[in-house]
Amino acid sequence: MNGDRAGPLAGLRIVEFAGIGPGPFAAMMLADMGADIVRIARPGDAAAPDDPILRGRRGVALDLKSARGRDAALHLIGQADGLIEGFRPGVMERLSLGPEACHAVNPRLVYGRMTGWGQTGPLARAAGHDINYLALSGALWSTGEAGRPPVAPLNLLGDYGAGAMLLVAGMLAALLAAARTGQGNVIDAAICDGSALLMTMFYDKIARGEWEVARQSNRLDGGAPFYGVYECADGRWISLAPLEPQFHALFLSLLGLPDEDAADRHDKARWPARRAEFAAIFRRRTRDEWCALFEGTDVCFAPVLDPDEAPGHPHNRARAVFTHDPVTPAPAPRFGSSPAPRRAPLRPVAWDDIRDWPPPV
Repeated sequence: MNGDRAGPLAGLRIVEFAGIGPGPFAAMMLADMGADIVRIARPGDAAAPDDPILRGRRGVALDLKSARGRDAALHLIGQADGLIEGFRPGVMERLSLGPEACHAVNPRLVYGRMTGWGQTGPLARAAGHDINYLALSGALWSTGEAGRPPVAPLNLLGDYGAGAMLLVAGMLAALLAAARTGQGNVIDAAICDGSALLMTMFYDKIARGEWEVARQSNRLDGGAPFYGVYECADGRWISLAPLEPQFHALFLSLLGLPDEDAADRHDKARWPARRAEFAAIFRRRTRDEWCALFEGTDVCFAPVLDPDEAPGHPHNRARAVFTHDPVTPAPAPRFGSSPAPRRAPLRPVAWDDIRDWPPPV
């Protein structure tokens, strides 16, 4: 087996239709796990071959609006275990490449559909982006500071967390079932569904009266003085999360402050004054000085690193969390029996080199 295909999904074949956002990220994850992925793009597609999200697969250009291009795509689909597409609902059907047409040539195919609003519903065919899908689920409302507008959490929560991860989980489940039954499936992965799913714990707490809807009013949204970020003397920041009593006691001890009982610690009326007290203390020393005191202890602490700093942190270096030249996050998660090597960049190939889907070289 070629070393670049090592991984638990080695031997699995997936056709990816070029798109943006969560679809390519899901395909990247599957390629990182060893799947053999062919990415179909339009002729003249401007994707950069060295884009790290496109790593680990081969790319072929096909005109899907032509009979020849559609037939070529169906030929590849007939040899595949899975398919990923991220177009608006109805687009693949208009290209004669919808689930029904694909299952006619390959009944065991797992057909993964990635959208923002989902395949059904009044918004299904409307345009949208990550922030819109988060807005509809209640997730966007819940991020940010009290008295300020909600804050978009990059596109990490929507596109990648609620979208790509949900698609990968659904496809892996369906691929397991297909291996057992020979029957494929269609995965309707929607970011609005996924972001609502990620809010499960908070909706439950709201229903139980244990969570306030107002931003920054709770333990885990920056309301509690013992869970949040603080500015240091040098203008840098630290993160603290000593939620458990024993961790909180250690935190106060290292600060030279007396311990407080649970009733006082969880009394929300006391939180603003306590936060102001902590803020004044942390502004007395630099971030590195606080790292020297807290890092590696059970205080539940980490410095807030910017993207230029993060790859150089000793923990990230020891675990090879990033590759270098250029700096790129390494594949995750890790598999002890088949460590994933660094994946090669997207490799464009001609149709004649891919039509019979030879093993990667």
